[in-house]
Amino acid sequence: MREHPVRLMIVDDHPVVRDGLRGIFHGVPDIEVVAEAADGHQALAQARATRPDVVLMDLRMPGLDGVGAIERLRSEHPEVHVIVLTTYDTDADVSRALAAGVAGYLLKDAPREELQAAVRTAAAGGRVLAQRITSQLIDGFGQKRRASPSPRELEVLRLIARGAANKEVARALLISETTVKTHLKHVFAKLGVDNRAAAVVVAMERRLI
Repeated sequence: MREHPVRLMIVDDHPVVRDGLRGIFHGVPDIEVVAEAADGHQALAQARATRPDVVLMDLRMPGLDGVGAIERLRSEHPEVHVIVLTTYDTDADVSRALAAGVAGYLLKDAPREELQAAVRTAAAGGRVLAQRITSQLIDGFGQKRRASPSPRELEVLRLIARGAANKEVARALLISETTVKTHLKHVFAKLGVDNRAAAVVVAMERRLI
């Protein structure tokens, strides 16, 4: 049992969102909102001044964004636990936040009880993830384990990424256009996409090409 309330800072560039979050924690006896900030730079200044235990951090903000602020906070105040609270749930956003060392990743449609419980969990050293994010991570891990493009398929994809048409890929690799199409069909299935552009994007995100 904590002797003092959890000291919470709210960081979001929208005043209405900050007002709403402050209201969620108003009157909660074991959580006290001690600071607010509208961007990453303000968050760092407020953290130095108020020493929060937990920070609710938006990702997309002007100036210093959420991930940049998290990295600075974790460096300057390693004892502070940061929970991302955002509307963005893409794999890239989640990966960047987790790599920065957050204690949690929640979406802004989370109910008040979940937010309050998450702050308590983070303050106690635990971690919290929205169910949708957990499912995404599990699904993504499973896809990576199931199949990766073969070296030959990646050769085809690299040429596609450079703008080559099927005929040009076939000529460069000394294979038929039918074989090129077969390789692409396999790549689409393995990467979970249905077109060339998406295959290139996913392959680049996964650093396959």
